[in-house]
Amino acid sequence: MAAGSSCPNPDDPGPDGPDFAEADGTRRTGRLPVWVAAALLLTVALLGGHGRASDAAGRTPAESADAAPSRQARQTGEALSRSAPTRLLIPKIAVDAPFTTLTLAPSGQLEPPPAADTNLVGWYAEGPAPGEAGTAIIAGHVDTKISAAVFVRLAELEPGDGFSVLRADGTKADFVVDSADTFAKDDFPSERVYADTNRPEVRLITCAGDYDHDAKDYTENLVVFAHLV
Repeated sequence: MAAGSSCPNPDDPGPDGPDFAEADGTRRTGRLPVWVAAALLLTVALLGGHGRASDAAGRTPAESADAAPSRQARQTGEALSRSAPTRLLIPKIAVDAPFTTLTLAPSGQLEPPPAADTNLVGWYAEGPAPGEAGTAIIAGHVDTKISAAVFVRLAELEPGDGFSVLRADGTKADFVVDSADTFAKDDFPSERVYADTNRPEVRLITCAGDYDHDAKDYTENLVVFAHLV
């Protein structure tokens, strides 16, 4: 079952080219352009009985003032070679989900993971792989017309929490959360979220905030920022 609606149309292409990894592991420098950044917003349909899922996704995760500083002091791990992700493991919120690859639709918007499978996450396969140097994008539904979905508890993640990505080459990439924020979809900080990074980083993205029944869309996106350790 497809997602109920698409996010706003992307902006016109910017002057900067994307920083995508090639299949042979080489990279092209430059920041993600605005049109790619705008396209990578995920939206999910909500049936009336799933209000609790929306509320959970809309909360801004509380930061732990006493524990976060020491946890965040963990050093960045050495970048891994390119390998497709196969499974996402987030013990704190009971996520154990396989990956599907996500591509851009002809409209320029990111195709969301199939909503019929509520335990599925998507990786934007034209960008860096999780563990590879750069900003890897992982998106998932918060809920669908069927039920709550894989990222329904994503808002519970706090700085210092860990998660792992299993990869096709048999390696495991371990990440630690740096921060988590919700952003209004009409004021989304594309540069902050999608700009290329020298170290291996991941963005976990889902919809958040209130569900606008007229627009058939959520009002916000939740983004979890993390780096390889």
